[in-house]
Amino acid sequence: MTQREDPIVALSRERIEIGSKSFAAAARLLPPDVRESTYMLYAWCRHCDDAIDGQDLGFARAPETGKGSDRGSEIVDELRRQTLAASRGEPDGPVFEALARVMAKHQIPERHPLELIDGFAMDANGRTYETLCDTVHYSYHVAGVVGLMMAQVMGVSDVAILRRAADLGIAFQLTNIARDVIDDAASGRVYLPLDWLAEAGVPASQIGDRAHRAGVAQATKRLLAEADRYYNSAVYGIAALPVRAAISIAAARAVYRAIGTKVRARGDQAWDERTVVSKPYKAAILAFAPLHVAGAKASSLVRQPTRDGLWTHPALVD
Repeated sequence: MTQREDPIVALSRERIEIGSKSFAAAARLLPPDVRESTYMLYAWCRHCDDAIDGQDLGFARAPETGKGSDRGSEIVDELRRQTLAASRGEPDGPVFEALARVMAKHQIPERHPLELIDGFAMDANGRTYETLCDTVHYSYHVAGVVGLMMAQVMGVSDVAILRRAADLGIAFQLTNIARDVIDDAASGRVYLPLDWLAEAGVPASQIGDRAHRAGVAQATKRLLAEADRYYNSAVYGIAALPVRAAISIAAARAVYRAIGTKVRARGDQAWDERTVVSKPYKAAILAFAPLHVAGAKASSLVRQPTRDGLWTHPALVD
């Protein structure tokens, strides 16, 4: 008789399979216990992001609950309350029970989920990003800390490795910003550094105008160059993971970096349609991921990629 899947795990798995096919594919490579925790952590992250965006699993829902709305602060406050309750073993609903299980099992500090909520608060409050440092700081809060928690799910406690895990999350978010810059602008959100846009002659309020597409592409290429620095740093962290976990994360890294490469190559036509990685290309990435991990582990024995000039959260400084 086939054992029935735990309902909280099943719900979480369904959410990742609908909300992020790329991460779902990579997660299947993980050992079962780590995979289940990954599903549950994703379910909570997705729920919080959707609550702020006014979406269901990344798809449009009611516009009145979106980022920058009058209700934004109320939604953030409620998410923070529910997250705190979950961290203290009093979850309110299935996605918060999922979070509570992950935190208890992997001893994830309360501050990390709350850092993610702080990132959502930046969106709800309509924060602006004047410099690259501002953009990277935001990226840490909405993605870098997720990488950090994922590393803890995989058994990592070494601060040096946790820094690299945060770097990978930051790289993912910078890639997301580059891919979605026009869609975000249509929703009133600008994550590209405003000083870069000014240098390129692009008024922040006119990012979506085709007349400024070349300038937007220029700023986006600069952002993707920064993302590459964080991707490169993350290699050392991947090399330190258990083999199956390393293969999964290496595959996710390769998929997201490929998205950035395509955005860069398409120039000012990058936003004519959504940039995606094809299924055959993803399959090839998954097939070659073990070789990438072997190379990363070998190279890490010789030298560790530098983090010089990369943003570091104060709590992760030696």
